[in-house]
Amino acid sequence: MASKRSRINDVLLAEGLRWRTPETWFGARVDPEFAHKRGAWKHSPLPPAQSAVMCLDPMGPGAAKRYPGQQLVGAGPAAEPPPPAPRATQELDEGRRGKGDIFGAFCPATGEALPTDSLGRTIHNWVDCLGHVEGWGPAESERLYAIVDNLHVHRATDVLLFCLQHPRWEFVFQPKYAADLNRIEPWWKTLRSLALKGRRFETWAEVVKAVEEATGYWNNHRHPYIWGRRRRHRPRRKLASRRCQKQHRLAGCTT
Repeated sequence: MASKRSRINDVLLAEGLRWRTPETWFGARVDPEFAHKRGAWKHSPLPPAQSAVMCLDPMGPGAAKRYPGQQLVGAGPAAEPPPPAPRATQELDEGRRGKGDIFGAFCPATGEALPTDSLGRTIHNWVDCLGHVEGWGPAESERLYAIVDNLHVHRATDVLLFCLQHPRWEFVFQPKYAADLNRIEPWWKTLRSLALKGRRFETWAEVVKAVEEATGYWNNHRHPYIWGRRRRHRPRRKLASRRCQKQHRLAGCTT
């Protein structure tokens, strides 16, 4: 049964819901509650008691094509003199052979992730993704804070109706120019590296399978995402002044 938008707004107002325009990062009237939550998330990955924090966002349009990356090549036998290194080449690709979208949910406190595939980025696809996240999220949590950006799909009427059906959900819209508050953004880079980098796909189903296998590997070796933590395998850089570096270079000079 078709309903006018004004009628839907009357129903939402009767249930105590209303539209809210998110404030920008540099706005004069910043939401103090959101600022408090932002500070708590930035210094600790632990969510409030009896609740969970989920970062939701689409990875972006994907396609069955060849993704650039590094590949292992066989080393030839030793020869004197050694042959010149071959020139880096890339196999020709005739184009895309299928396309779709990947939605994802990421829990910063545990590092666990859930991707869902879709053939589009419509409101229906987004609400379907929220349904998967509802079944995947911790059942013991009384409150689920979903961090999303200000895409018009995330603020659709169907999303408000989803909140009526699932009252424990609360959407927290990140301010503009503050994509770093959504921790799924750096995780997308990890997923692309595990699933897509250096591979060629013939169909969209192969892309979905690669994403599922990479996510399974990540969940088996997951770790929490903490603000300001250094990468585990990156050594600490030694600080040296430019003058010391210049003296070190001139020390071996004989002219």
